[in-house]
Amino acid sequence: MEPPRRSSAGLFVFTALSLSIGWGIRGNFGHEFGAMVPGALAAMAAVLLSGREDWQRRILFFAFFGALGWSFGGSISYMQVIAYTHSGHSPSVLYGFGCLFVIGFLWAAVGGAGTALPALLSRAKLTEFFAPLTAVFVAWLLQDAVETWLVAVKPEFRHESPLYWYDTDWLAALLAMVAVLGLGAVRRRFDCGSSLILHMAIGWWIGFLLLVNVLGWRMTPPRGDNWAGCTGMVGGMLFHFKRNGWHGAILAALLAGFIGGFGFAGATLLKLVEIKSGLATNWHSVLEQTYGFINGLGIAAAMVLLARRVPRITDEPPIRRWTEIYAVAFVLTGVTYLNLRKNPGDWVKARAVPETLYGLSADAWFNLAYLALAGAIIWLLIGHLRRPLPFIPSTWLGKGQLLYLIFLWWMVVGNFERAVVSFAPQRLVTEGVIYLNAVVCTLISLHQAGHKNAPSTQSAATLGSLIKRTVVIGLAGMILSVFADWAIVRAFYGDQFAGYAGKHIRFGPNATAVNRPPKPGEPHP
Repeated sequence: MEPPRRSSAGLFVFTALSLSIGWGIRGNFGHEFGAMVPGALAAMAAVLLSGREDWQRRILFFAFFGALGWSFGGSISYMQVIAYTHSGHSPSVLYGFGCLFVIGFLWAAVGGAGTALPALLSRAKLTEFFAPLTAVFVAWLLQDAVETWLVAVKPEFRHESPLYWYDTDWLAALLAMVAVLGLGAVRRRFDCGSSLILHMAIGWWIGFLLLVNVLGWRMTPPRGDNWAGCTGMVGGMLFHFKRNGWHGAILAALLAGFIGGFGFAGATLLKLVEIKSGLATNWHSVLEQTYGFINGLGIAAAMVLLARRVPRITDEPPIRRWTEIYAVAFVLTGVTYLNLRKNPGDWVKARAVPETLYGLSADAWFNLAYLALAGAIIWLLIGHLRRPLPFIPSTWLGKGQLLYLIFLWWMVVGNFERAVVSFAPQRLVTEGVIYLNAVVCTLISLHQAGHKNAPSTQSAATLGSLIKRTVVIGLAGMILSVFADWAIVRAFYGDQFAGYAGKHIRFGPNATAVNRPPKPGEPHP
């Protein structure tokens, strides 16, 4: 007998809680690497409860592409934008909520598209992404190594060098183009993965050059203007999807994007309302976890719509099986390492761990330990392809549950290890809530997964009508929600500064925004 069908309520709750957990953890690690955590968790959560057995067969790829999709928005500076909404200056408050909607849209649009790709592409096309992505990763790794060395030699290098250009990732976008074009020249062919990367990189450049350098639009001077590049990148991505008829990816990007925009502005509004309670706590973490929860609802909505509308996909024959090892190793050892490598610095700072042990730094010992663990995991995964390991479930649902739970608790424990050396009561709002939500997600992942949902084969025209409705409702919702956020904050605070943020004013004679680069050592969210 087949398990009975269930409603999608569990999928919405599970995906939203998973992204909320990841976003709370992301707040402690930051930037692109931190944003990979909620991306991987939400993608796996949606697939586990989707009822699509063909999707569960690809849960490794969902985790991989979900992590990558959500990572891009981590390059956008936003703390000063949040501060505008706290300022008590009416035009700055309205401007802040509008910009938060834009940032939330850009971040979630790429995240939604990355999460959806494994649900839409053939195995041949999906696995084509791994070679060009590897070329880009290598280029970025070399860039990071060189820049780290230059900063170590000359600390002021970041802002005084010719490479500084509005504190953006222009060099990374350029290297991505060079990497995929070089790979195409060597291989004498250009696949769909390389094409999408190139479209996004070219779009990044168009957005950055047009919005910042030609029109002079700077969102939060003196902070970086990656928002402009990301605007062009989203445009390039959607253009590629349209050219190739990937209507499901367009729908996922737009739906997740609009809900994400509403989520960022709305979570900030809730934070400002909650501050009025007079309670003293880590309100920024409350904002982050609330925003993550709303983002998760966007991913869940997109995946539910796709689960019921896109045709079944197959992985037979299972070509390029090495990509499965790649995806698991990237999520379990790559994403975790890129974030948790920050822990030894906090341990040393809190004097919980010596700076050096037997002649090696704490960082060196951590890296060696992770290298040994990564080697063991990859060796076991390779062996599993030849002869299945008994402890790995035989079903793809079971494999997905195992991957989700290992990654979830790996990051929950790793996040706690960073905070525990200097724990304070306010940390319960972060680590305590993350822990409880992780317990709930553990129960849901093991108890609720398993129902089946047969896909229908509706036409691209049906998805097209959904896309149009999403755009119309999303734009209307953006305008109404931003003005509602502004009006509510004005009603609560008037011209009063709300606190719990730096006082930043965007316009007028008291404006704090200046068109100068951040000073060396100045914080950059």
